[in-house]
Amino acid sequence: MDPVAAAVFASWRIEPGLLLVLVAAVALYIRGWHKLRRELPDRYTNERLTAFLSGVALVFLALASPLDAFAGMLLQVHMVQHLILIMAAPVLIWLGQPIIPLMRGLPGAVFTNALGPFLGWQALRRAGRAITHPVVCWLALALAVVFWHQPRWYELGLTSPDWHKVEHLCFLFAALLFWWPVVGVWPGKPQWSRWMMIPYLVFADMVNTGVSAWLVFSHHVVYPTYAAAPRLWGISAMDDQATAGALMWVPGSIAYLIPAFLLTMQALKSGERSTAVRAARPAVFVRHEVWDLLRVPLIGPIMRHRHFRRVPQAALFALALAVMVDGMAARSQPAPLNLAGVLPWTYWRGFTIVALLAGGNFFCMACPFMLTRDLGRKWLPASYRWPVRLRSKWLAAGLIAVYLWAYEAFSLWASPWWTAWIIAGYFVTSFAIDGIFEGASFCKYVCPVGQFHFVNSLVSPLEVKVRSAAVCDSCSTHDCIKGNAQQRGCELHLFQPQKRGNMDCTFCLDCVQACPTGNVGILRVAPAAEIGTKQRLDVAVLAMVLVFGALVNAAGMAGPVMMKLHSVHGALTAFYAVGLIVPAALVALAGKRTASSAMALVPLGASMWAAHLGWHLVTGWTSLGPVVARILNKAVTVSPGQTPDWLTGAQILLMDTGLLITLAVVWRVSGKRLAAAAPWVVIAVSYFAVAVWVVLQPMQMRGMVMNP
Repeated sequence: MDPVAAAVFASWRIEPGLLLVLVAAVALYIRGWHKLRRELPDRYTNERLTAFLSGVALVFLALASPLDAFAGMLLQVHMVQHLILIMAAPVLIWLGQPIIPLMRGLPGAVFTNALGPFLGWQALRRAGRAITHPVVCWLALALAVVFWHQPRWYELGLTSPDWHKVEHLCFLFAALLFWWPVVGVWPGKPQWSRWMMIPYLVFADMVNTGVSAWLVFSHHVVYPTYAAAPRLWGISAMDDQATAGALMWVPGSIAYLIPAFLLTMQALKSGERSTAVRAARPAVFVRHEVWDLLRVPLIGPIMRHRHFRRVPQAALFALALAVMVDGMAARSQPAPLNLAGVLPWTYWRGFTIVALLAGGNFFCMACPFMLTRDLGRKWLPASYRWPVRLRSKWLAAGLIAVYLWAYEAFSLWASPWWTAWIIAGYFVTSFAIDGIFEGASFCKYVCPVGQFHFVNSLVSPLEVKVRSAAVCDSCSTHDCIKGNAQQRGCELHLFQPQKRGNMDCTFCLDCVQACPTGNVGILRVAPAAEIGTKQRLDVAVLAMVLVFGALVNAAGMAGPVMMKLHSVHGALTAFYAVGLIVPAALVALAGKRTASSAMALVPLGASMWAAHLGWHLVTGWTSLGPVVARILNKAVTVSPGQTPDWLTGAQILLMDTGLLITLAVVWRVSGKRLAAAAPWVVIAVSYFAVAVWVVLQPMQMRGMVMNP
């Protein structure tokens, strides 16, 4: 063994003051726990005792073991020490619910004559409530983490033993405050609802991710002490720093997100109980009001108008024609100066994913290809049925995989001419297919854009559905699917009383117009509520192509990955084959038993699409200016794209939210069985880690006049 390492392993630093405090705390807790165990056996269990003792043991391990000696030589060991003090020990201590046991462990005379009157002091209670307010608790840890990781103060802790103790005390005290409202320490009263603890944890993870990313991606050793320290086991200072950042990032994020996930499950379960209670009440006490976008003043009447959707369809049709004309007329024109290089790839993609996650599948409602589909049905027979073998999502999944590969392989984003002809091909294909085949076959089985919207709209907060099942039970005409003399029914054969989720729904509102009782609306729903219920294998494979397509598409534009892909012959094709085909193929080979679990990854994929396309939308927000200037024959003003300081944090927040929803769905579809959920949890967390890494990389600013 390395002599330095051997010396460190032998260097336990057992300080009398630390040992006395910890031993006294353990003794008092055990004494009080034994008393309370007899009085409140259900509250003070063996698990509480084990949690408290484990937390105290971890504090001792972090501060007295060789970890403390190693901390001055390896940043990664120092990071482990900090993670124990911030994320492990405080949680276990609070899970032991130690406040009452510690007080009951005191001698009776001390508690009655000295501590009792002091605890009854109102000023002390007000101060305690102020200190344990969630805002104060959150800021305490965030400020401690950011402050002590600044090189000046971190170096002070490394070079001064006294300041090192102060640093550790700050971390431990701030962490105890932070986890107080999360655990819910008795007899304290919660000041925020349990739901609010979810963003509380997610925003803390953003701070943790920001500091860890700074360490991982820094191009120099940020703490000089480690550059001069002995190199144990040949680990370079830069590798040590990157490893420390990775430890802080991945296990640290998991430490925040797992409690957030558990709180989500707890809140959802509480909501289910409330729903069950309401369902058990007499009808006179039950409120049947359901929020419906079509019942909102001003907006609702406009959207319910029979010809409303023709207005946005005509507007987008005009824009599509302008894009086609501009793109076909400029084969050699730079994409950032052409409508075909800017509108589809920067604005349209960004706005559609925002609409999907904020509302629903409103793009399909306004799709310009609806006009050519309707023309096809009028001018051609539209009497044939779509081939039975193709009535699935297999064709669409293959088309999307080919498109994602071709987008990068042929740089479609950089070719206005190709973009214009792709749009023209869309118009022709939609006209031909729906002019020959009945039942909106183009939308349901072919259109790659539609499939993107169908899958990601499963996470949308709005859904076209019935307002009251009882009204549908009394209906005998079923106009919503069959239609009537004034209005056709649903072309995609979605029977509203049995419809679940947004899959295959184009938001065309034909069912709304056809329903004789006005019982169909655009209702508010819980995002991802219908994911994982009786999923078809072909739909799951389609979802896998889109989920991993989000990751592959974003990674292909990240600087380090892009350089590798374009420097090795065939690397790009292999990258897309592995990233897109392999996950889909594995799900297909595993069969229907994995379909529901695979669909649970959709929220994570949707958050990746939103983080990536949203980045292009924000950084390319002004990219239309040079195009307009070129069309008007004015001087083009070059404005390089900039990444706002808040954008990376917003992207990570989106990813955090996607991971939480995915974990909740995984838990639900696994029947709340840990063994069934574990593999998909590992996949989801791994996807999340890679996705955040991609988000933190320099991204190619496509669609801009100048790339910095």
